[in-house]
Amino acid sequence: MNKVLIDGNSLTIEEVVNVSRKNYEVELTEEALNKVKIARDLVDKLVDEEKISYGITTGFGKFSDVAISKEDAKQLQRNLIISHACGVGNPLSEDIVRSIMLLRVNALSKGHSGIRIETLQTLVEMINKGVHPIIPEKGSLGASGDLAPLSHMVLTMLGEGEAIYKGERLSSKDAMEKAGIKVLEYLSSKEGLALINGTQVMTAVGLLTVYDSINLLKTADIALGLTIEALNGITCSLDEKVHNVRPHKGQINTAKNVLEIIKNSEMTTKQGDMRVQDAYSLRCSPQIHGASKDALEYVKNKINIEINSVTDNPIIFPELEEVISGGNFHGQPMALSFDFLGIALAEIANISERRLEKLVNPAISHGLPAFLVNHGGLNSGFMIVQYSAASLVSENKVLAHPASVDSIPSSANQEDHVSMGTIAARKAKEIMENARKVLSMEILGAVQAIDLRGKKNLGVGTEAAYKVVREHTSFVDKDRVMYKDINISEEIIKKNLLVEAVENALEDSLLIDEDTLAKSTV
Repeated sequence: MNKVLIDGNSLTIEEVVNVSRKNYEVELTEEALNKVKIARDLVDKLVDEEKISYGITTGFGKFSDVAISKEDAKQLQRNLIISHACGVGNPLSEDIVRSIMLLRVNALSKGHSGIRIETLQTLVEMINKGVHPIIPEKGSLGASGDLAPLSHMVLTMLGEGEAIYKGERLSSKDAMEKAGIKVLEYLSSKEGLALINGTQVMTAVGLLTVYDSINLLKTADIALGLTIEALNGITCSLDEKVHNVRPHKGQINTAKNVLEIIKNSEMTTKQGDMRVQDAYSLRCSPQIHGASKDALEYVKNKINIEINSVTDNPIIFPELEEVISGGNFHGQPMALSFDFLGIALAEIANISERRLEKLVNPAISHGLPAFLVNHGGLNSGFMIVQYSAASLVSENKVLAHPASVDSIPSSANQEDHVSMGTIAARKAKEIMENARKVLSMEILGAVQAIDLRGKKNLGVGTEAAYKVVREHTSFVDKDRVMYKDINISEEIIKKNLLVEAVENALEDSLLIDEDTLAKSTV
């Protein structure tokens, strides 16, 4: 069985994807177990000595000045979970839930949270045996962590709430019993707070969106290559000399990618052959795609920090016998990052739709039939495909409004600034999915236009992409039900068939940044 070792410090994005989507098991290292035990010993000492320490011997939020007796400590932790499980909306997908659990395990394994080993191992068992709590997608303010959704995760550990086990939605008690996992009889001091005070929900949603966006941005370069050929586009603007004098990494990589993709094409032109220059949607694509790639790299770096960080409160420093109440649960670093991600992905859809419009509009398509179909008037062809793309792009513009600029005080104004980071992450995911649909439409249109133009030898990469598309969808010679073609095209992208075919043809990986992750799959 494939396995990921958890030490709290070295988890990678790819390992999270392997656990969440490929069902890798996880195992705590001896070093992690030792650190967890040492931190727990300090918590027990503080409780025994009845020292005032936030969340350990006091209430929470506005009730932080209420002392809790040793006898009431267990009830306090249980009350925290059942009262905070106020999530609403549709359940998060199982791959996101597995990511959430893994990220929480990794954070707790750093030895600054004070959880018991048996409590942590329960969460590990749930990952390994496939018990996935029902976690509603809405209800987090993104400060004091993702309190509401993470509380639903902990409900299952206590035998409360609901969970998915082997595809069946069950009561948590039944799911845990069928999986052979003993539910926790109680949570001890600090444990409830340790389990739910963190940014793992927003980070899990954003992480998987980033991973899928790597595939999306590679696909965008392939779509651009196909459209350049469909419009007999000018390749001079891709010349490395142009980009080296403005050396943004993403811009340089995009131009290099597209030149490789269309290498040896007989359907491209040079400036002056047919026209002097192309519209911005072709000529400026390296700058636009590249800026989104640079944004993705920024967000990826922030995620790499966050998934190996302590994000609960208070933070325990066992070697100093010190407990500090801070604000590492505040999701602002991720909220800003995921808003940035959403904006970057929205622009990929934006320019893709503009290229599709250029393909279907006879006034600007350089000789292609209106709406990419013969016998126009009788046939509408790709007319409404562009409508649909425009609708998605407009929707993305609304979704791209930053969540992080908003804040509503909570807990009687004790928590007077919140991040809304989980909203930012969910929006970025939705934008990514819309962008994928728009690219699927552009690719269909470009391949149709290539056929209408009279297909000649395509580039090394575009020929491979063309073949994949035509293996799954045929030329549109007259009107037919188009949503089926759109869905097929999107599925090609989701399954990574397009990127894999092009990279195999090029015998190299398409560039996103200096440390491109492995090929993305859904």
